[in-house]
Amino acid sequence: MGPTVSTSSPAALASAAASATASAARFPDGPAADPAGSRGEHRIRSFHARRGRITQAQAAAIDRHWETWGVELDGSPLDLAALYGGAGLPVVLEIGFGMGDATAAMAAADPGTGILAVDVHTPGQGNLLALADRAGLRNLRVANGDAIVLLRDMLPPASLSGLRVYFPDPWPKAKHHKRRLIQPSFLALVAPLLRPGAVVHCATDWEPYAEQMLDVLSAAPKLANAYPATGFAPRPDFRPMTKFERQGLAKGHVVRDLIFTRV
Repeated sequence: MGPTVSTSSPAALASAAASATASAARFPDGPAADPAGSRGEHRIRSFHARRGRITQAQAAAIDRHWETWGVELDGSPLDLAALYGGAGLPVVLEIGFGMGDATAAMAAADPGTGILAVDVHTPGQGNLLALADRAGLRNLRVANGDAIVLLRDMLPPASLSGLRVYFPDPWPKAKHHKRRLIQPSFLALVAPLLRPGAVVHCATDWEPYAEQMLDVLSAAPKLANAYPATGFAPRPDFRPMTKFERQGLAKGHVVRDLIFTRV
């Protein structure tokens, strides 16, 4: 495909250039993959850094809306009440939102719940910020960085009303299983931050990982399976179909939901 010839006016081109310059000044390589600078630590990480190719619209959304919806996970204590404008919303943490379409849909469907959505995928951040602006989602915040830093250093006890982890990297090779997010060390960080009655909801289309999730969640103190008879939960209506879920189903994978509550 040949180069695209622009028919924009000089003023429009100047405006676009200024926006691109501002984005580059704020995020020269996109939002930092590790704002807390913790790469030297030997511990579980909540992500595998993915830059991807960001579009002009996604970059513009980051530049325009980061001050309103964006949060850098730099290890500083986070005041959730202030983050949501003192609205007193219960807050659900979502780790790994991809392009953010499902996250935006859940935020729109439940305006009485604050959603703190964490990822390091710059195109996804830009897309979710654009969706948040388009729908006026005042109950959504987009956090950039390692969720482990958030859990370990930034949140007070009993501050979360829920945790969502949908289709995390399954790390299918046995030698990489230690990189999986859902494991005892991760839940040890999460449990003190959950209020009584908080819901932990995971989903995966990788059957071996689903079994590991079930084992780890079942063994976690103060977490109770909402579906003890079957172990796995029926697919809830409130969780929109994600791109990863569609891809898994197309490959013949079985999607498993796990729902546990903090007792």
